[in-house]
Amino acid sequence: MAINYKILGQVHPAGTSDTDLYTVPAATETIVSTLTITNVTASPVNSRVWARVDGAATSHTNAIIFDAPIAGNTTVAFTLGLTLDATDIVTVRSATGNTLTFQLFGSEIS
Repeated sequence: MAINYKILGQVHPAGTSDTDLYTVPAATETIVSTLTITNVTASPVNSRVWARVDGAATSHTNAIIFDAPIAGNTTVAFTLGLTLDATDIVTVRSATGNTLTFQLFGSEIS
């Protein structure tokens, strides 16, 4: 069993649609340690994050962060300890395009 500590995903969505930040590869389990959300503009922007088991549709049931305001020119770090299985997906959304950067850190176990 190999454990790889890594940046799992980085994305700066151009629009306001759901964007997949990270998909767990086949035959792999993942432990997410930290999610950071950075607002690169001066105005507050709402953010959403979901953990989708086997790629299920986004819903209130799998929301981790829902319409949380991220203050202008700030970074917020969430320590999660989130465990994911193969084909699970972490999806993000910004209320305004080109404003938020999402980064996910953790370990892949294969």
